[in-house]
Amino acid sequence: MLTESEDVSMIRDAARRIAAERIAPLAERLDRGEGREDFITNLKLLAENGFMTLNVGADYGGTEAGASAFAATVEELGYACASTGVTTSVTNLVGEVIQACGSEEQKAKHLPRLADGTYPAGAFCLTESGAGSDPSSMKTKAEKSGNGWVLNGAKLYITSAEYAGIFVVWAVTDPTAPKGKGISCFLIEAGTPGMSIGKPEKKMGQTGSSTCEVRFDDCKLPADALMGKENDGFRIAVSELAGGRIGIASLALGIARAAMDQAIAYVKEREQFGKKLAEMQGLQWMIADRETDLEAARLLIAKAAHLKDSGQPFAQAASMAKLFASEAAQRATYAALQMHGGAGYISDLPLERFARDARITTIYEGTSEIQRLIIARNILAAH
Repeated sequence: MLTESEDVSMIRDAARRIAAERIAPLAERLDRGEGREDFITNLKLLAENGFMTLNVGADYGGTEAGASAFAATVEELGYACASTGVTTSVTNLVGEVIQACGSEEQKAKHLPRLADGTYPAGAFCLTESGAGSDPSSMKTKAEKSGNGWVLNGAKLYITSAEYAGIFVVWAVTDPTAPKGKGISCFLIEAGTPGMSIGKPEKKMGQTGSSTCEVRFDDCKLPADALMGKENDGFRIAVSELAGGRIGIASLALGIARAAMDQAIAYVKEREQFGKKLAEMQGLQWMIADRETDLEAARLLIAKAAHLKDSGQPFAQAASMAKLFASEAAQRATYAALQMHGGAGYISDLPLERFARDARITTIYEGTSEIQRLIIARNILAAH
């Protein structure tokens, strides 16, 4: 189960090659707020090579490679550039939601556009200012109007909103229903009148990935914009987020690997007190602890992806992987920076970027605290 198949290894190698040749050289510029056109070009290149729809059926242009290939891809992209990695992860999540819940017409229209890069990215619009860890408290509403719907409200912190081609949006459709029961899911194309994208947020890290508010002001939608059954949207969100957590765990692992590889190379070259830093037991123990963390994270991710690929329940495993990998990434990036001493704090080296990029992985797609709640509730229910 924990050994990669030949197909997954081939996909990892292809992702690693593109990441090294095209994505890593852009990471520093993206962190400075530059290189957006090249970033979009890279997203389209990833789509053309099958990396934006890894778990989407071949009938819709997808790669049909599965969750293990998805995890390997996001890890390799995260190693090179966290902003590109998270964009790829969320776009894959959007594709999976459309495939799982969309009508045949919706799938036939939108999935090929994600697969071939016509849509540079997809956006997953769930979070609101008062509904982050508790998305069932959302206020965005969709009301029936004639043969369609009218949306009003706003979504916050939406990854890729600035350049996404398709948006999966959740809204309250029955305000009288019990909490979480009257929410529906809609599929909205970029440029739809009444939908507007706010300016990108100024963030601590992953600055190359655009994160924006998305507003809906009397946004008129046709009846066929509804995805899945009316008032069944919250169940869709909860079930699909579990797959997204495998992606964020993999992203965290990729960032942490990059930091530790830099640190190991540095301590093998740097001398103090007449010997290499790598000869000092204190640093050796730091390396041993952090690399053990990363190996454990790798195995947790592999288990979650394997369960998903084999059609078994995987939500608890995904939460465990996301919790452990994201927390391990905090320890690894800070340890790697510490091993560089003052040089790690200077932006000439990527250590401080790695630390900033890793920080958000404990927050988005469900905070570490929410993961602990999910894990504990599942365990208690099973005993």
